[in-house]
Amino acid sequence: MTRRICLHGAESTGKSTLAPRLASRLGARVVPEYGRTYAEANGTEFDEAALLAIFHGHLAATETALAQKPEWLVSDTDPLMTQAWATMLLGRRLPEIDRWADTADLYLVPAMDLPWREDGTRLFGSDSARRQFMDVAIGELDRRKLPWAWVEGDGDARLENALAAVKAAGLGS
Repeated sequence: MTRRICLHGAESTGKSTLAPRLASRLGARVVPEYGRTYAEANGTEFDEAALLAIFHGHLAATETALAQKPEWLVSDTDPLMTQAWATMLLGRRLPEIDRWADTADLYLVPAMDLPWREDGTRLFGSDSARRQFMDVAIGELDRRKLPWAWVEGDGDARLENALAAVKAAGLGS
């Protein structure tokens, strides 16, 4: 059975940097952030149709990775972050995502202890908007009573803290 870790949380917290580094240490397959792929190809005007396309893109990428039957899978976000985006951008939840239940074994939430870096796909750069987005993202995990852990630190310390959280959750390594 594949053990699944998902990076989750506000923008510009190092999720896309941490995911492949964590995967390398665990010998895991990585599912890249589909929302970024979508935004780079289609822009950042996210309406319901765009968010549902991102949701389905996440599902397809995860299904492809799981078909390889890896011991570990590290996802750089998943549909729960798409739901957080819906809440922030549309002011409402998307029922199709609410019905989704194929969640990770552990969610790692990188703290907002790294500086904001604009990359052309990010929307919530002010301190208050970042905090609100983080609160909405964590609310998604708490609403479903999913296990999650903060990951703090910079560079190697962040990676080691992520590995410690995985171990503390009883997932090994």
